[in-house]
Amino acid sequence: MDSFGPGAQVPLAGSAGQTVATNALASAAYRDSPLEDILKANNDWYESKVKKGKFSLFEPNLGEAYSRAVATRMLGGGRSPVIQSFGTDPQPVVEHCLAANRLRKQRDTRLTLITLVFGVAFLPGLLLWLVVFQLRRSMSGADGKRAGLVSTALLLGAGVLGVLVLVRLPVTGFLSVYVRAMVIAPVIGWYLAKYVCEKTAKDLRARWEGLLSGGGVAAKIPEAVPQSPGETAAEELRQNLEKLTAEQHSNVVFYAGPRGILGMGTRWGGWHLAEELKPRDGQEIHAFRTWDVIRPIHDQLKLLERGSLKTGFPTPSVHHWIVVPVGDGAKEVARPDGENIVAYQVKPHEIQRICNENQFGKGNRHYLGVQFVLWDGQLVLTMLVTVTSLLHTLRIEVSGHALGPVNGLFLGKPAAKTKTVAKTVRFWETRDIKLPLIETNEVVRLAVRAPLTWFPPVLDFLGGKLELPEPFGLRHVWAEAPWKHRFMADDAIRAATPVMRAVHAATVKVLEEHGVDTSSMAGSSFAADPAPKKADMYDA
Repeated sequence: MDSFGPGAQVPLAGSAGQTVATNALASAAYRDSPLEDILKANNDWYESKVKKGKFSLFEPNLGEAYSRAVATRMLGGGRSPVIQSFGTDPQPVVEHCLAANRLRKQRDTRLTLITLVFGVAFLPGLLLWLVVFQLRRSMSGADGKRAGLVSTALLLGAGVLGVLVLVRLPVTGFLSVYVRAMVIAPVIGWYLAKYVCEKTAKDLRARWEGLLSGGGVAAKIPEAVPQSPGETAAEELRQNLEKLTAEQHSNVVFYAGPRGILGMGTRWGGWHLAEELKPRDGQEIHAFRTWDVIRPIHDQLKLLERGSLKTGFPTPSVHHWIVVPVGDGAKEVARPDGENIVAYQVKPHEIQRICNENQFGKGNRHYLGVQFVLWDGQLVLTMLVTVTSLLHTLRIEVSGHALGPVNGLFLGKPAAKTKTVAKTVRFWETRDIKLPLIETNEVVRLAVRAPLTWFPPVLDFLGGKLELPEPFGLRHVWAEAPWKHRFMADDAIRAATPVMRAVHAATVKVLEEHGVDTSSMAGSSFAADPAPKKADMYDA
């Protein structure tokens, strides 16, 4: 089967050393850091946003918000198209989000039971304790760290008041027993909830650590495997995962002006070769079309890995792409459909038609792309070739696109929670003390959120959520510029030369076969300065 026909696939993560970027993005599903940390991963083009809720006590952490937002966006019913994640495999990332949601759901089930037994049955006491913790959290900041003297005093005052209530009550009989239980039961429930939360937190952190350490951490999602014909939810989830993989392998991409091709990165350089077609030795030129030039270029690019020098030049993937133009500020894209589209793939005969006919004026365009996935998926280099034939002029253009590494936020491993304090005697010196994995405020937050996890819209209203940038794709929205890394920048520049020489050699050969005078092309080559620049920022 030809490389651009239905079934052509971008190499999956893991099969071509693309695991670093994939695991980094998947690890975010297990993180317990503050949600606002995701804002540090914003780049020049795409910004995640945090929608605040009504009460900070119900707010999600980074892992909770990320795993739910990504799973809903990638698998939700009626979702808009997803941009391909070149250099990564989005399905494992989504599966880890589902696995993280499943672990938290199991924890929340236990916490809900504890809340019902030790909280709802003693609701007045529970509400009083929640008011105290909400006030303390509001005074000390949304993340519950560095609690000030006022907030700490508030909690101590509530504890002293509770002791006074237990010692001396103005009522007797059953009511006195209930009032005492009302104060004590939420505290007992808190200890049980803390045990449940710590157990889950250790499991989540172990998976987070394992993914970034290169371990084989599997995403367990049994709910995606139908056990009987009647399990429609499991079958729907399985089909949505297959749909996500099929869309990842689509040969349709979108050009968003200065943002470059979505998923491939910005265009950092362009080269062109324009020649007037003249017959050789007074003979006639054998008629040919643009596709007749593209095919030999395709074959020549496939031979790039067969160099005479054992330099370790990576094996490229060569594909035919249909490029759809979209506006720079577009928040959504629309994938082409119709009889010429099968499983998100444009059929070969339609690719050939677009290549021959859509060269000037409206319509989608054809590009031949050679793609290198380097640095374990952290750097994606794509060189795109387009051939234009207008009147007696043949113009061949090569453009370079580069997608840099995922933001360093996703590469941070879990660290023990510590706090720097002054020494008792040598007060001018400091020391680090180890904090509990799950603090008091965190237990309360998880316990009050647990019953509401079955009602996500209510939880979003009360605690807030993560809003993903659009058009969304797992890879490009959190990518850094490759030019900040010297070796990555060198690799991008160096990869351009062999590609252009292969294109030049194939072009000369096909023109000679069709009776075109190529004497002027013998010493010519592509004209451009191979230095990175914002090629799509036209100074006009």
